[in-house]
Amino acid sequence: MNIAEKTKVIFRQFHDGDIIALFPEIPADNDGKYCQSYQITGQHGGASYAHIIKNTVRAVCADYKDTHKELEKLYGYKITVYHRLTAGMRKKFACNLKSII
Repeated sequence: MNIAEKTKVIFRQFHDGDIIALFPEIPADNDGKYCQSYQITGQHGGASYAHIIKNTVRAVCADYKDTHKELEKLYGYKITVYHRLTAGMRKKFACNLKSII
């Protein structure tokens, strides 16, 4: 994926306050079980979308602004923030998965 394109991101907050950015259209494994994610403390990695949604709450802008800024400034992402997974994101994920396997 060309990161100059708009990247859809869902920001979530763990109960301890840590923020995770989910990239619901970007597969993190060849089986399609995980999407790409990012945390300031752990950097990029795979995450189970369902598990994260179940164990976090929606992050508000004031809470995720540092993570958002880091993704754009350090990594060059142009982010569009979403609050939930859409059918279009699922379709794009499946298409992207096919292109990596």
